[in-house]
Amino acid sequence: MKTIYLDNNATTQVAPEVLEEMLPYLRDYYGNPSSMHTFGGQLHRKVEEARAKVAHLIGAEPEEIIFTSSGTESDNTAIMSAVESFPQKRHIITTRVEHPAVLNFCKHLARRGYRITFLTVNSKGQLNIDELLKAIDDNTALVTIMYANNEVGNIFPISEIGNMLKERRILFHTDAVQVVGKIPIDTKKLPVEMLSLSGHKVHAPKGVGVLYVRKGTRFYPYVIGGHQERGRRAGTENVASIIGLGKACEIAAKNITQESLSLAHLRDKLEKALMHKCPDVRINGDVTSRLPNTTNLSFEYVEGEAILLRLNEYGVCASSGSACTSGSLEPSHVLRAMGVPFTAIHGSIRFSLSRYNSEAEVDRVIEIMPDIIKSLRQLSPFGREKLGESVTSP
Repeated sequence: MKTIYLDNNATTQVAPEVLEEMLPYLRDYYGNPSSMHTFGGQLHRKVEEARAKVAHLIGAEPEEIIFTSSGTESDNTAIMSAVESFPQKRHIITTRVEHPAVLNFCKHLARRGYRITFLTVNSKGQLNIDELLKAIDDNTALVTIMYANNEVGNIFPISEIGNMLKERRILFHTDAVQVVGKIPIDTKKLPVEMLSLSGHKVHAPKGVGVLYVRKGTRFYPYVIGGHQERGRRAGTENVASIIGLGKACEIAAKNITQESLSLAHLRDKLEKALMHKCPDVRINGDVTSRLPNTTNLSFEYVEGEAILLRLNEYGVCASSGSACTSGSLEPSHVLRAMGVPFTAIHGSIRFSLSRYNSEAEVDRVIEIMPDIIKSLRQLSPFGREKLGESVTSP
């Protein structure tokens, strides 16, 4: 049975070209790029070539790119750098719908005495800009707001927010992990001081990420030790993965516009068909401003976990929310913040596509999903009641 992988916001397939680019640096060229000898030192050039490719994808300068181990490390580093840069300021503004890498780090700082403002969202997951402006005060060290939400796909008005903060001289960080490679980014025009991305969301391997830090921004390292990354992130470089990330960014830069259109076409086809064929389904999020590859649907009166198990029997991989929180029995913090009704919040499924998904795969999901939902509703007391059946019937 062929696997149909529709969980690309959790992680992506390593592109064949990326793997091919990496293999020599796992097998043959295993030196340390900081070594004085040629065997190791030659790798420094390859790392710098990868840095330039990452920078090109997001419109940055190579020296503004810091390699890290993950998007989580990049997020943590950005927040901690702001805290260290302005020790007299004890206030951070973020949102209720951030990835756990930001949300839980801010909660950690709250336990250390920092004041954290968690901005609310409306039923579509949209921010209230006035709430943000009212939250800013002289004690605000940082505003950190994700570029796009990993669960529902909403794209936030980062340029508008950044321009407001620029006028007030407040540091702005955005977690762009879900955006990079899906829609164009130009940090020369984007008013942010720091931006995070992750390799395994752009068809590079796990274990490598990037923090963009705009030239002139005060910065304190989070991982302290050796001189690597110009003293901004210690630890021997993950050379093969960095090279792989560079190749993945090179591919993304060439294909981003066409790929975005193709993904949006497949997403819309899947979404419209399921909305038509399955009664009592709602789209979660802002359909006017979202990632081209993501749809989050709530199937009322059924459990999302049960849907995923049934899909798994057909070889279909999807998600009930963030992969970083899916081990919890708690419903999605994003959907709770949006006020999604109880009957729908537990039946939410996220489908997230990539360049490796085909129309035939989408057609297969459209074919099997209605029967899955119908059969599960027949097993649920709420579902049987909705179908007009006695809840006491066998």
